[in-house]
Amino acid sequence: MIKRLSILLIVAAMIVAVLPAVNAQDDDMMMSIDCFTEEEVSVRVGFDTVGTQRTLMEEAAASFMEACPNIEIVPVDLPESATDRLGLYLQFFEAQSSDIDVIPMDVIWPGILAEHLVDLSPYVGDAIDSHFPAIVENNTIDGSLVGIPWYTDAGLLYYRTDLLEKYGYDAPPATWTELEEMAATIQEGERAENEEFWGFVWQGNAYEGLTCDALEWQYSSSDTTVVSPDGEIQVTDPAWISMLDMAAGWVGTISPEGVTTYQEEDARNVWQSGNAAFMRNWPYAFSLGNAEDSPIAGLFDATVLPQGDAGQSAATLGGWQLAVSQYSESVDAAAAVAVYFASESEQKRRAIAGAYNPTIGDLYQDEEVLEAVPIFGSLFDVFTSAVARPSTVTATQYNEVSTLYFNAVHSVLTGENDAETAMTLLELDLQDLLSE
Repeated sequence: MIKRLSILLIVAAMIVAVLPAVNAQDDDMMMSIDCFTEEEVSVRVGFDTVGTQRTLMEEAAASFMEACPNIEIVPVDLPESATDRLGLYLQFFEAQSSDIDVIPMDVIWPGILAEHLVDLSPYVGDAIDSHFPAIVENNTIDGSLVGIPWYTDAGLLYYRTDLLEKYGYDAPPATWTELEEMAATIQEGERAENEEFWGFVWQGNAYEGLTCDALEWQYSSSDTTVVSPDGEIQVTDPAWISMLDMAAGWVGTISPEGVTTYQEEDARNVWQSGNAAFMRNWPYAFSLGNAEDSPIAGLFDATVLPQGDAGQSAATLGGWQLAVSQYSESVDAAAAVAVYFASESEQKRRAIAGAYNPTIGDLYQDEEVLEAVPIFGSLFDVFTSAVARPSTVTATQYNEVSTLYFNAVHSVLTGENDAETAMTLLELDLQDLLSE
């Protein structure tokens, strides 16, 4: 108990020191938390480790445990890779293990994990109506709300405003071709003083993040997705094949050779150190890039991703939900944690402190939120109309579909196959899988 209290006090002190304005309403928030149980229990919560996530979750845990001292939150650190995280969950669920109670769940996983999750409708009540309806619908499987929306996401293009001005560009690139040209020009110029400088960094490793990047290239260039809503396999369109060959040409030219091993944090680390002109990443990188100790603070902005041959920009829909395992030994307490972590007060705090996109529409009109993260206002339409991955139509087979897709794309990026060969083989593999 002494150890737990010490940790709680340390974390609480961090909150007061770092976020005094955000937590001015702490007393009101404490009164609004429903613990759902009076039993003394421990709840094991999956903690995200990307960016500022772990710190934000520690702060939320401290607030919750102050209001519900009978419930101890025990962090379970999760892998950075979404693909690895899903594999871990499936191991827990296959064993019907109670070793994790609350899990952060990707927007594409409700159909895969639903049979292992608790219906949270009785716990969240009418408050669910404040969240974006499309996300609530996504999280509702056979009438059960298997995940409470926590934050939403969409891919963005980050760009160095100072370097665009230095090299005579009035605006960020509108097309992928313009990005390629601008990245090459800026890279060549900056290499005179910084040999580690690159034009464009992104997520090129063989994992779910590459599915997101590649879907943006595919949809913007050909107006097709991997599998259409009516089940048609769409991976051999000539415009998409041309776009994929173009992306492969970035490796070792405007992007590092090692970009084919990059995940989100790898790209952000290069970008935030001042060694890239452009970056594709999620909104969370905005606040980190503007931190006091960031070399690029105040020197960048974010906008929509470039258009392809289809004449449109595409941003892959991302975002995470909070779910409760049906194998939990403390379902009521776990549900209380999930409800609080995804509450409006928490979503506002996370938006201001970490630039995590709320799933509650009213927060996009909140003056404090918009002051902290202006892009939430200017790019609101991007966040609400992003391109969805084919998780609904492929249901429990989505993970296999995505794995086939990102491995095929990765084989092109690494030079193992050309785009036409890789996509032809992928089409055959998807036909075999989806005909089962």
